[in-house]
Amino acid sequence: MDSLGEIKERMRKFADERDWNQFHSPRNILLALVGEVGELSEIFQWRGEVEKGLPTFSAAEKVHTGEELADVLLYLVRLADRCDIDLAKAVKEKMDKNERKYPAETVRGSSKKYTEYSSVTTAKKNENENRDVINTS
Repeated sequence: MDSLGEIKERMRKFADERDWNQFHSPRNILLALVGEVGELSEIFQWRGEVEKGLPTFSAAEKVHTGEELADVLLYLVRLADRCDIDLAKAVKEKMDKNERKYPAETVRGSSKKYTEYSSVTTAKKNENENRDVINTS
């Protein structure tokens, strides 16, 4: 599976074959997603900062981490499907918005929230958001 669409279709088929759609309300899927995020969090709990690539994890711990990440993604894709949200489109739109909110030339190397940048950046952000509202009206 290489795309969100393929994951969505496989998840639909999986639920259909088991007659589980009756249980897959958005609320129930969300609660399952939260549970999986909790299981993923347990892997990292009490380890302090973990370096990129998980160099201190055993092979088994890396496999387990991958499984939990997969569970989170599967439930997220299923939730979007049950809410009739095009997740790929939503991701693209959100990334476009974040690129405007956090221009690289302004925020490079900083972890501040967009509201903490200069009034010039805030003015740019407001201008862009106003333009988005006008364009979608």
